Amino acid sequence: MTVDSVWKNCRLVTLAPGRPGLGLIDKGLVAADGGKIVFAGPAADAPTGLDAGHTVDCAGRWITPGLIDCHTHLVHGGDRAEEFELRLAGASYEELSRRGGGIASTVTATRTASEDQLVAQALPRLDALIAEGVTTIEIKSGYGLDRATESRQLRAARRLARERPIDVHKSFLGAHAMPPEAKGDTSAYIDTVCAMLPPIASEGLIDSVDAFCDNIGFSREETTRVFDTARKLGLPVRLHADQLANLHGAALAAKYGALSADHLERADEAGIAAMKASGTVAVLLPGAFYFIRETQLPPIEAIRRHGVPIAISTDCNPGSSPLTSLLLTMNMGATLFRLTVEECIAGATREAAKALGMWDCKGSLEAGKDCDLAIWDIERPAELVYRIGFNPLRARVWRGT
Repeated sequence: MTVDSVWKNCRLVTLAPGRPGLGLIDKGLVAADGGKIVFAGPAADAPTGLDAGHTVDCAGRWITPGLIDCHTHLVHGGDRAEEFELRLAGASYEELSRRGGGIASTVTATRTASEDQLVAQALPRLDALIAEGVTTIEIKSGYGLDRATESRQLRAARRLARERPIDVHKSFLGAHAMPPEAKGDTSAYIDTVCAMLPPIASEGLIDSVDAFCDNIGFSREETTRVFDTARKLGLPVRLHADQLANLHGAALAAKYGALSADHLERADEAGIAAMKASGTVAVLLPGAFYFIRETQLPPIEAIRRHGVPIAISTDCNPGSSPLTSLLLTMNMGATLFRLTVEECIAGATREAAKALGMWDCKGSLEAGKDCDLAIWDIERPAELVYRIGFNPLRARVWRGT
């Protein structure tokens, strides 16, 4: 059997179904051809007569699937360092939003930025994530709040996948906040959001539709209108749910079979149970919890009890989580949310792939999946979660290269 590449003498974190825990293999081998994994498992079980054009001796290093950052607002104009100072002086995230700061201030900066400028500003953030082994990223719009800027954000996100070796999942988040010109008329603005969706989707710019259902965002009824429009277009949905108030967003996400419900600090048990029934992934965002000094933990025990998959992500954004390290996010998930090592690693790979609807091709080391690998200079997988401010990545492989 002739293949493009083989990685031998390695230890594997496969995350494959049928293997317990993280699916660890001590003496492993990975073979890839045409950008796809053709074998990942014990070297003793590899196909006989395996011949590779390129062979890498990993010298006992660990290989995980490439990391997946499944919830980010990576493309935006400007920053909010000034608001950070105000928050240190005692202003709350909600207060700043109601005073015209928060998301609205980033909308102003994003509307004035060209596509080239948005790409240029996003690239350093993306490079920081790539340097830690991220091979797939989700990027939302939501800082334009008009058709032209929302489209420009999503085009910039698409361009990032051309500028760098990475897969980009693009989420339309028009229902993120109220633009100033709407003058508080949320119903009329939701009409505008629903009208944006068909033309932007026709450009191939939308992989999923998101919304912010919360007390400083949009109501359940308004979110339902956006989701109904997405359903008519055949687009999957995701939801910022129950972060600042319990509007029963988790249950709403489940009703629509959402790929994920994200944040969830104030979700109730009924909502978590509904997520389990619908197969909706819980995406936890410890960076935002940390940065806005939240005190209400997500209902971790209820999520575990109901067997809802847990993904974690940076929530990279300028206002509530200016975080560009998925490794640090894993540590935060463990220290702040008391997630286990297994939950953190699976949350940044296998479960993150599910949260993007990409489990068929990403998130585990299995034959038939994209050959996205992260090769680490570590002695045990727990080091990926344990260390703070240390990057042990030896090499990153995207689609076999």
